[in-house]
Amino acid sequence: MPTPKILEGIARFQKEFAAHRERYEHLVTKGQDPKVLFVTCSDSRVAPELITGAEAGDLFVARSIANIVPPYGTGAIGVGAVIEYAVLHLQMEHIVVCGHTDCGGIKALDVQLDLSREPHIARWLDNARPAKTKVEASGVPPEERHLATVRENVLLQLEHLRSYDPVREAEQEGRIRLHGWVYHLEDGQIEAYDPDKGEWGVVRR
Repeated sequence: MPTPKILEGIARFQKEFAAHRERYEHLVTKGQDPKVLFVTCSDSRVAPELITGAEAGDLFVARSIANIVPPYGTGAIGVGAVIEYAVLHLQMEHIVVCGHTDCGGIKALDVQLDLSREPHIARWLDNARPAKTKVEASGVPPEERHLATVRENVLLQLEHLRSYDPVREAEQEGRIRLHGWVYHLEDGQIEAYDPDKGEWGVVRR
């Protein structure tokens, strides 16, 4: 069985469920209608609903190591299926790619992984490696490279998203907007990329 903390959480949720039964029944009878596809890291410290204050039914979530979206045609169909369903069937209005500080996947780009021992991790992270290469070529000081690579990887995954026809077409037609975010574990801040200014800034109300 899971840990006592999880079991206690299930019991607490059952009580809260009863208090909000009408909302949950609405989600069942009317179906889901989220407007945001939230692509983020599998890291347990990154909780999309927690950091955004979202409720059940608000976010359609895709999680993967280092918030990677493999480019179309690479053979990685899991994330691609989420993208197609989100855009073609749920008609998303926004896609957020949210990276985070202290990302183990980004840190792993600095070490030589054993292909015989962890081949899936090694091949998966190749989808983020161009971000590391770009940051290193830019001359960013070593102490600033992790955050710079996290940010650059978010922008890279946004470009990967645009390699999918449904996303590219919806964006060109103005039916969907793409957003790049970085969640800072150390202080809870979220910063977003402004494509018009070409810079990152803290998200404020």
